[in-house]
Amino acid sequence: MHGGVDPRRSSRPTRVWIRIAYAVGRGLAALRLSPDTITVAGLVLSAAVPVVVLLGDWWLFVAAALVLASAVADSADGAVAVLTSRTTRLGAFTDAVADRLSEAAWLLALWLAGVPGILVAVCLALSYLHEYARARAAAAGMVGVGVVSVAERPVRVILTVVALVLGGAASPVSARLAAGVMTIVVAVWVLLGLLGGARLLTAIRAGLR
Repeated sequence: MHGGVDPRRSSRPTRVWIRIAYAVGRGLAALRLSPDTITVAGLVLSAAVPVVVLLGDWWLFVAAALVLASAVADSADGAVAVLTSRTTRLGAFTDAVADRLSEAAWLLALWLAGVPGILVAVCLALSYLHEYARARAAAAGMVGVGVVSVAERPVRVILTVVALVLGGAASPVSARLAAGVMTIVVAVWVLLGLLGGARLLTAIRAGLR
């Protein structure tokens, strides 16, 4: 159910995150919410992030909370689909598109908060390349996800939340300091994106031979 990856053999943070997702999913399934409804809710939460960031100062903490909530919704929709036997190929496609739109909204928010546009653009390109390469490899016959890299979506969620929290903490001092701190976190995102992308492409090459 996880692209050939056994969560029980994953790192502890991954196991904890999946347990949280399924715990939330059980609660949402009990409320008879559909997976698509949860997907849309997560996308709406992400779309609100750039708007909240424009308010500045401590609102960056609110933006971080919205990112985290949208990420939980993104994981919970799949859990609900599995728990209620409502998994569909269309649902998987919709979820993937919502993920990409959500990440674009988060990066837009970071740009509005003062992160240089070039870094934001590189992050977006690396994230999209990561997922596009995996999707094309799967279409070409690769089994599973290839490899779990250091640039997977959960890592991108964590980096976005950390950037916004640190930015919110630094805002009372100065807007320039807040932008600088967030820029450093985004630079780490770029580095991990390059490392993760290289590892994924190596795995894809081996998987398609």
